[in-house]
Amino acid sequence: MTEPTTDETVEAANTAALRLANQPAAERDAALRAVADAIEANEDRILAANEDDVADAEALLAAGEYSRALVDRLTLSPSKLESIAEMVRSVADQDDPLGRTLAARQLDDGLELYKLSVPIGVVGTVFESRPDALVQIAALSLKSGNSVILKGGSEASRSNRVLYDVVREAATAMPDGWVQLIEAREDVDRLLEMDDAVDLLMPRGSSEFVRYVQDNTSIPVLGHTEGVCHVYVDEAADLEMAEAIAFDAKVQYPAVCNAVETLLVDADVAESFLPGMVERYRAAGVDLRGDERTRGIVDVDAATEADWSTEYGDLVLSVAVVDSLPDAVDHVNSHGSKHTDAIVTEDPDRAATFMRGIDSASVFHNASTRFSDGYRFGLGAEVGISTGKTHARGPVGLDGLTTYKYYLEGSGQLVDSYAGEDATPFTHEEFDGEWTPGRRSTE
Repeated sequence: MTEPTTDETVEAANTAALRLANQPAAERDAALRAVADAIEANEDRILAANEDDVADAEALLAAGEYSRALVDRLTLSPSKLESIAEMVRSVADQDDPLGRTLAARQLDDGLELYKLSVPIGVVGTVFESRPDALVQIAALSLKSGNSVILKGGSEASRSNRVLYDVVREAATAMPDGWVQLIEAREDVDRLLEMDDAVDLLMPRGSSEFVRYVQDNTSIPVLGHTEGVCHVYVDEAADLEMAEAIAFDAKVQYPAVCNAVETLLVDADVAESFLPGMVERYRAAGVDLRGDERTRGIVDVDAATEADWSTEYGDLVLSVAVVDSLPDAVDHVNSHGSKHTDAIVTEDPDRAATFMRGIDSASVFHNASTRFSDGYRFGLGAEVGISTGKTHARGPVGLDGLTTYKYYLEGSGQLVDSYAGEDATPFTHEEFDGEWTPGRRSTE
């Protein structure tokens, strides 16, 4: 059987999107629960494919071509598959994001305008190394009524193919073509050209990769780039709390984009805080790099200028001592990636100054950066974390995969009636009401 061309794939996705947008919520949810069950039922099949991918990745790691972080993100396990299945069920349990009345306004008696949530349409996504991302994105797309075209990294090709087959086979009640998998680089290049058929692109990867996508398409791009995240230990911090937060943010799972990469410590508490913190990091195997002031307090390697803007994705951390809260804010805004940054302090005014001053999608007070996650935010799951500022920002869940359109319910009104000196005035009054087909709330 001949593989479909990229054009044929996108055409099928467009056809499916029009039907999926009108699929009842109960049927979409049933398909998602079928996907979750299928992932559990096909555990051996999925893990066998993943083992082959990991074996190849381990060989490339030994050759110095892959990082340990990439291999960790690639690796699946029975517990990870169980988590993936539960994630899909949590998406099914979310409220339906479609058909919600976002606003209602009476333009005049018997003339009412409604703003309703609808799917975006056809979403294309390109992601690297994490096969669980394929299931997350597919599940959120299905729940939000969008067709999705998936392109994973070559390092996870076997895992992605099996997961795609499992998802597609389980959701047979959905319109054929709602989920598609492309695998060749030339398919991606063609996809970037199809602004007349693809409504949104969501690349997940390095800044260079996201920039490549942005520079080579006129399709709107919702970029997910690296996370250069910070924890700032303020002069008014509870140091025991600060140590626990800074440790969790780095060590709990260092291979993800919401792990901390730079620890900033106020000069007033640096001498009392850093020795114990460094000892705890070392016991966990963290490679520490510090600025000159840090190295005057603890024995760590010297940080380079590049360290302050590097996403390690591993047990590596840069540490700097700063003189003030404004200095901490300046450092984060100069070197961060606008992902997630945190302050530890008992002073609410200083916390507010930090949180207002940081130009990032998520800013936390007295909490680990690892909370920056769609599931933990109650979004069910996420298609990625957007570090841009338009359409959606931070963890992008179901709402980030919807747009809106306007419905106007009238009773024979003509624009001519509202023109001229004796025209009927518009009322333009907001009201609480849900759109119901063919009926007005005032009836």
